[in-house]
Amino acid sequence: MNHAEITHSQNPEDLPPLLHKAVEEVITGKYLNALLDVLHFQSSNVWTADMLTKVMAYFHAQEVMFTLSSLQISVKNYLKNLLYQPRQLLSEFQQLDQQQFQTAMKYLFNSRKDHLEMGNIILDWEKTRERIFQSPGVNRTLFLVTLDKCFLALGALDCVDILSQVLRVSAVNYLQPDVIGSLPNILLEDAFRNLSTVFKDLYDKTSANTQRALYGWMKQILQKSCNMSDFNESASWVSAENLWILGRYMVHLPLEEILKISLNEIRLFISYDNATKQLDTVYDITPELAQAFLERINSSGFDMRNTSTIYRQDCFSFFCLLVCFYDDVEQMDAAVAQALLHQMIKCNQLRGFQAEVQKLKSQLLNIAMQNQTLNDILGSLSDAVVGLTSSQLESLSPEAVHNAIATLNRVSGWAKSQVMILSSRYLSYEKVLSFYNVSQMGALVTGISTQSFYNMNPKELSQIIRGTTSQYLSDLSPAQQQGILRKIAASGDFSSSVKDIQGAFFKEISLSDLWKQTGYNSSMMKEKELRRSQALYLYELLSKKNYPVDLLSTGQLVKGVTCQLIETMDTDFFLNTFKFFEKNLHLLSPYQVNCLAWKFWKVSNASIPPFLLLVLPIEYLEYVSGPLCVPFIESLGKTEMDLLNPSLHKKNAVLQKVQECLNGSIADEYDVDLLGNLICYLPPDFLHGRMSLKAMATALHQFKLCQQLSHEQKTEIKYKLLKLYGSPNNWTAETTVDVGPFIALLSKEELNILAGKFPDIILQIAKTIGPISSAEELLSTVFESISNATANIESSLTRPDCVGTRAPSSGQIIKLAEANVFWSVQELKCMDAGTFDKNVELLGTVSGFNSSQLVALKEKAKQIWGSLPDWKSYHIVSLGRIALALTEHEIEELDLHSIDTISVLSQQTEWTLTQARSILQGFLEDSGQTISTLKSFDLVGLGAILCALNSTEIMSIRTAEFSAAVARIGLLFCSTPVLRQFKKMAESVFGTATSWNGSILQEIGTIAGGLNEDELKAFDKNLMPYFQPIAVRRIPPEIFQALSPEQIANLGPENAAVVTRSQREHLNASQLQSLQLALDGARTSTPETQNGANTTQPVQTAAPSGE
Repeated sequence: MNHAEITHSQNPEDLPPLLHKAVEEVITGKYLNALLDVLHFQSSNVWTADMLTKVMAYFHAQEVMFTLSSLQISVKNYLKNLLYQPRQLLSEFQQLDQQQFQTAMKYLFNSRKDHLEMGNIILDWEKTRERIFQSPGVNRTLFLVTLDKCFLALGALDCVDILSQVLRVSAVNYLQPDVIGSLPNILLEDAFRNLSTVFKDLYDKTSANTQRALYGWMKQILQKSCNMSDFNESASWVSAENLWILGRYMVHLPLEEILKISLNEIRLFISYDNATKQLDTVYDITPELAQAFLERINSSGFDMRNTSTIYRQDCFSFFCLLVCFYDDVEQMDAAVAQALLHQMIKCNQLRGFQAEVQKLKSQLLNIAMQNQTLNDILGSLSDAVVGLTSSQLESLSPEAVHNAIATLNRVSGWAKSQVMILSSRYLSYEKVLSFYNVSQMGALVTGISTQSFYNMNPKELSQIIRGTTSQYLSDLSPAQQQGILRKIAASGDFSSSVKDIQGAFFKEISLSDLWKQTGYNSSMMKEKELRRSQALYLYELLSKKNYPVDLLSTGQLVKGVTCQLIETMDTDFFLNTFKFFEKNLHLLSPYQVNCLAWKFWKVSNASIPPFLLLVLPIEYLEYVSGPLCVPFIESLGKTEMDLLNPSLHKKNAVLQKVQECLNGSIADEYDVDLLGNLICYLPPDFLHGRMSLKAMATALHQFKLCQQLSHEQKTEIKYKLLKLYGSPNNWTAETTVDVGPFIALLSKEELNILAGKFPDIILQIAKTIGPISSAEELLSTVFESISNATANIESSLTRPDCVGTRAPSSGQIIKLAEANVFWSVQELKCMDAGTFDKNVELLGTVSGFNSSQLVALKEKAKQIWGSLPDWKSYHIVSLGRIALALTEHEIEELDLHSIDTISVLSQQTEWTLTQARSILQGFLEDSGQTISTLKSFDLVGLGAILCALNSTEIMSIRTAEFSAAVARIGLLFCSTPVLRQFKKMAESVFGTATSWNGSILQEIGTIAGGLNEDELKAFDKNLMPYFQPIAVRRIPPEIFQALSPEQIANLGPENAAVVTRSQREHLNASQLQSLQLALDGARTSTPETQNGANTTQPVQTAAPSGE
């Protein structure tokens, strides 16, 4: 049909057949089908304006009254609604014909177009695609429809490619065992290999039951591809190639199948270049399977004791991760033992079995040291050196440590005490601490004393900040970091160093030190983490010379944006830069989010991101209904609700709204997709009565990610799991792994059954479970199973009172972790000296030990390490919680000269005042200092011990040192009298309290809890949100009540939420009403004027708003 004919013809039959079909589909409301037909038509035809006239004429002939603009709006709205209704989308996708499906896949996965043009109708395709791939529900639909239709409509390789793209979004939720049954069971070789590679990449992101089902699917296809004439009962379908294809899934092979694998195939597999890669990732292999593979490899004639194979470059000289379970150490020579140890460096990546690994390393260590001293072979022991005791490390010569530094600096897993010993040995060889020495130390830099850092040449220190060692700076203690900063600050070279200080280390720079420097710019801030006080100061300072968009794009500087700045933003600028706030929501305070919500409501309430409604007063939730429901739940589900910090009252109202939006139930996996993180907050009765088992299967993974489920929520989850999986008596190993931490809710009887069947799995779960309070039954089950299985009864050669008493062994202590709390005092007393020496650090981390158990362990330390004055710093540091058992007199006997020792002791939060006082006195006496000579790093290292200072002592701290350490001191929970003295010190740094601004209030933290009634009343109401929440809690109730209703109303939601019950009880009706307003996020007045929410500097006008 030529151009002229189209123009003059009004006959509907003149439309090309595909367009005719599309127009009919529009008339019947099948917009998706029509859209795909038009796109397909366009791929081989040129669209002309006349064609559109023709289409419109057809509509009119059919008496369908469309205008071009109404058609465009209808199509857009239809697509938008479809993206919020993934079940409907699935149904429409399933009804597409083959050609339409192919077109859909092409435009979704292979199109690079930004816009789709169909005549005058233009769709923003880039935005639509982005929206599609961001929606978990729509992705699930794409996954299911690809499985359902793709392999019939497209080439298998294309479908595998599409599946891999969709699965990367949320494999763990989409790949449920029942879905694996829909995978094609006949696939061309290339497609099967590609798809199995996708599944290997996603292994860690899928549940154990899914892994087992995927193994079954791979096995079925691999068995089919075997030459059946060669296949009989005694032969195995597992060829070298099949082993390679299975990769990590080989851990699901049954033991008897492994033992049937032909030795020729094993030899062939070993010869593959990348076979090592496969065996190097089997982190969840069990000892039985590993030993079965080792047995086959040995039988195949591969001689692991032949020194020519030992030094093969790949891990196959020792079978990769299988080496962790090697058990043939009889008659092994030292060279082989050393090489084996070198191969075992990856064993710490195994899931469990660490006690067995340690035992093997210990045996190999003994063999490796035959006829040689530890000094001679230190550098060739790989990470087995972590198993050396303090006394063994003490015996090393400085020269040996120096020669082995290239090995030692790469090892991870050191205990603090070991690092201290090795660092001091290394540095005693080097004599002078220089940039070069430090850069050789790797992870051992954390063992350098604070004083040594402080004594270094400032130029060398500046080099450390810039050099490769900078990656370890965040591992240093706050005292060590402060020692480095103090020295650089005092040198006059601070301004040039500030730009080089990266990451979290930057947070240690005090506000007063920032004030003294110049030369800041916005690009300098990109790699730094900031405290809020720093951000408030720097944002205002930089805004004088930089456009706001440059500041916001740095990320961390959003912490410094005040409500007043948000309020004064021009509407277009605000809407265009909102993405920076949304992207960095985790950095914003709930007060800032509240200001953003009010601003958005004011300038564009129709397009407000739905999650922002959560921070506005409750009545604004009424706007959520109908079409807003799904976007509201989806945007909340992608946000951590705790970041928005709603009050309990508001949280309940939000959850009520969510339940309404879900029509009162969680029907299936689509609802789980939609809820995202919100599932963690649903009330127990809703989980009980309104959640289907189908939804529960998908939700289990999401529940495991929840941080703070209540006991009642967990109980409901347990009942749902029992309904889903049946009685624990019948659970498989995979189900036990998938239920994970929720097994802690089972009865003792059920736990005993699981511990009998799957002891290793129960042990691994128990290790991740946290303190005893959350899982007493589970930990006691683990304790009984481990302590009974390997009872270590002391013989009559030991102390008379220990005869017949079982004593903890090293292996048991490592396996039990927190479950060590169940050893009796007598059993701990009977522990062997070597066992205690090896495991003291681990025992010091057990949070549940009671005071009698701690005393028994302390006495054991005295028995082994000798009298208290002889204890070295590393002994004291290794004690952890055991140190709490030291009496004041015992503390006096210790050598406490090092601030690094004190820094570790101060991390314990359970010291009595008299113990803390003894530690303080011990440090001052042993280091030869008085309070007035303490440096900022001493103050930082003393930490909570500072709460034991009296008022005279506090006033004798030097102002300059206090100002450098004030942000750290502001994290302490000291008594009110102590906070009052600190407040006086803060005034000597920042001026009188009534002149303080937002950044100072943020800097001083809890010290603001020491303000008196008059000072508190004098604060401008707009500064109230800048008190840190920890400071609000520290204000005594009788002083808190002095706040005016206006001040309370302006506290901001986060501060209002931490007001204590006793503070509330002192408030009158008007103040309580104001507190409710603050909790609700109500707007009480216009936000603060610029009067110093941030800095003490004179305020100037900001740079242009990024036009």
